[in-house]
Amino acid sequence: MTNVVTCFLRHRTAVLLGRRSDAVGTYTGRWAGISGYVEGDPADAERDARREVREETGRTDATLVRAGDPVDIEDDGREWTVHPFLFEVDSREVTPNEEIAVHEWVSPPAIRERETVPGLWAVYAAVAPTVETVASDDTHGAAWISVRALEVLRDRAAVADDEAAVASVARALRDARPSMAAVANRVNRVMSGGDRTPGTVRDRAAAAAEAALDADVAAAVTAAERCGVSVVTLSQSGTVRAALDRARPAVLIGESRPAREGTDVAASLADAELDVTLTTEAALPAELAARAPDSVLVGADAVLADGSVVNKVGTRGLALAAAREDVPVYVVAAAAKVRPDEAVHGETGDTAALYDGAAPVSVANPIFDRTPADLVTGVVTERGVLDTEGIRAVAAEHRERAEWDGGLEGAGTVSG
Repeated sequence: MTNVVTCFLRHRTAVLLGRRSDAVGTYTGRWAGISGYVEGDPADAERDARREVREETGRTDATLVRAGDPVDIEDDGREWTVHPFLFEVDSREVTPNEEIAVHEWVSPPAIRERETVPGLWAVYAAVAPTVETVASDDTHGAAWISVRALEVLRDRAAVADDEAAVASVARALRDARPSMAAVANRVNRVMSGGDRTPGTVRDRAAAAAEAALDADVAAAVTAAERCGVSVVTLSQSGTVRAALDRARPAVLIGESRPAREGTDVAASLADAELDVTLTTEAALPAELAARAPDSVLVGADAVLADGSVVNKVGTRGLALAAAREDVPVYVVAAAAKVRPDEAVHGETGDTAALYDGAAPVSVANPIFDRTPADLVTGVVTERGVLDTEGIRAVAAEHRERAEWDGGLEGAGTVSG
């Protein structure tokens, strides 16, 4: 078989498609991702993928999200092994070369409605987010993962045979990350409308994913106004990062063991020319006291209905230290992160990350902790800064939307 790469560039929730020009030798006039031949070892197809992205779009800054398993395509006597790749870019600026006649950023289900190169939807599906990737992602924050969940619902609704099939996928997504309230709340918001036919859910999920990104931006804008000239934070929150990028304060950040995602954030902020100091969670209270920052700014995986906050472990200790030093603590989170109840769904890290010896040592390696409401100055959302009463009102909205599942029984099938 002939080995080729097909790359999908994603910005927000859209992917880039190009209509192949007369300059290419195959499938002229059809829509495709960024494609080209594998010139070396197929096991190193990523090198060819990056070359094609660079040559066909002019982008050199695309971040690899996922490489999918090769997809075998047969068409009119030809056999192709397609190596799929999904890249993320921070804008839709591209400079197409002569191989692309026209380019468009589209919602992925549009692939099914166009005359494309053979098997393009199957190739996209090989790198698209899935229930499994939503459930297993231990790199990104809740806001990012919830948008990916909505993309799964959108894509699966696009191929669903009936309402029951859509509901089955929605239930799986709703339950995929119990610790991350935004995942269930955003799925419930899509499903709580009266019409749950596949086409309607596809369109609502697509719109909800875009709205979710807008909500995170709005929350970040409001949070930036409360940063001051120096901020303490920990872990990785896309919304917090956006606020810091906007306000550009000096930043003290905890590394967030055991995954140490705070280290990557620190490096990224420093590359963006912010004044950054990295430390451990154990040292954060003392460093906070010594530096007298203007604010503490953290994200949240969930805000409980009583106003307490579930976030990366270390948040509670940081909030206690801030209270001792009279430093305000702001939690930056879209309203979708408010739980309809006060349940805490924890996740546990690998015990070997703390201890892998032979002694009979019990290991506690929680990923999240709970910070009481009285340690939180305010929860910064796209609706403004919420106090405890405001949080209770949002929780009531989420409870009402969660009732959509009562009238559906069984599961249908999903094709395509």
